[in-house]
Order: sequence, then C-alpha cells, then structure tokens
Amino acid sequence: MAATMRIRQAEAADAAAIRGVVDAAYAKWIPLIGRLPTPMRADYAKSVQDHRFDLLQIDEELAALIETTRRDDEGNGHLLVVNVAVHPSFQGRGFGTTLLTRADTIAAGAGLTRLRLYTNKKYTANLRLYGSLGYEVEREEPYDGPGRTLDDDITVHMVKAIAP
Repeated sequence: MAATMRIRQAEAADAAAIRGVVDAAYAKWIPLIGRLPTPMRADYAKSVQDHRFDLLQIDEELAALIETTRRDDEGNGHLLVVNVAVHPSFQGRGFGTTLLTRADTIAAGAGLTRLRLYTNKKYTANLRLYGSLGYEVEREEPYDGPGRTLDDDITVHMVKAIAP
C-alpha cells in the first residue's frame, strides 16, 4: 500500500516529536559549524505556543516541519521562516521545498508580500535551495548567538518577495 502524505498544524502534544526531527536533521551540521545549530537550542514546548508549525507526515510518522511567525515591520510586515527541518530518513524527496512553498501560501493568505529566513553560510546546499525558490541574500553578519567558536561562523539573512 502506498504511503499517505499529509500536512497539518502542530499542537502542544507535538513538541517532543518536533524536537526529535530537529535534532536528527541538524546533527550533521555540528562538526561543520563547531556548535549546536540554533534550532537545536529551542524550547519547542514554548515555540509551538508562540509560532505556527506545519508538520508533514508520511502515514503517522513526522517526516518534516516548517516553523513560521509573522513579524510586523516597515508597513505590512513579513513572514519569518524560523526553521525548516526534514528527518534524514526522508531527505531528498522534496519535502523541504513542499513546506517552503506552503510558507508562500501562508504569507500570501495573511496579505504579506515578503518572507525572510536566515541560515548559516556553511549550509551551502540550503543556500542553493533557497536561491532556487526565489530567496535572495539580504545581508551577512557574524553569528552572535551562544556557542560561537569559529571566526567563519556567518549568518546569512535572505528575503523573498511574493505577489499579494
């Protein structure tokens, strides 16, 4: 029988499963950047209350997620993509792209004309993906969060314009 994919919004009870996917997805980056990636430091019980999470499930298994939040600034604001994570056993199937496209729909539905995200400059595959989906580099700056150990730890801020 073919697997069934569905996307649903997270509930408080999903926080532990979200943590599991995030930790699995981001573990590969620890040796590259010399610290825990920012999403691995988050309190997902709190984040599920404060942000929107869209969960992509294959049958009943959580395969991927996107975390977004509205930020009001400069007029009508933007949708910030806080986190996109795909469990390693589900990577390479286009689920990240599916969820990023969903963020476009969420933003447009809220009357927003921009999306923003940030990532590490060393995540070159992610930078290529975001660029292919219309995100452009807005600025780069040294990472200034907890755990910084490397001088080349750079945060890349990206923005994407969408039609209202």
